[in-house]
Amino acid sequence: MNIAEYFPVLLFILVALGLGCFLLFAGSFLGPRKPGAEKNSPYECGFEAFEDARMRFDVRYYLVAILFILFDLELAFLFPWAIANGHVGIVGFTTAMLFLVILTIGFIYEWKKGALDWD
Repeated sequence: MNIAEYFPVLLFILVALGLGCFLLFAGSFLGPRKPGAEKNSPYECGFEAFEDARMRFDVRYYLVAILFILFDLELAFLFPWAIANGHVGIVGFTTAMLFLVILTIGFIYEWKKGALDWD
């Protein structure tokens, strides 16, 4: 193992760190600073800040967000299958199609139950 072979990787890491630090500090020094009451107010989940934290609110916003994360993460499992598509054969293809069918059934179930409606 020759250390000189890893020099381009080390150089890439150093240049990336240097450029990242430079851009971070340049943005903080050169960026506009116009604080205001609305800009400094806390922001949580798309709702206006309430006086009382025990107020009732619509839970559909959180339900849609959780469903988005759920289906988004499930679709992320398809990337390894897509990369190894030529190596997994018919068993891998059948498994991926079964996974997509289950995902589609879950989506249709949520749609029919009205979880995605904002009425």
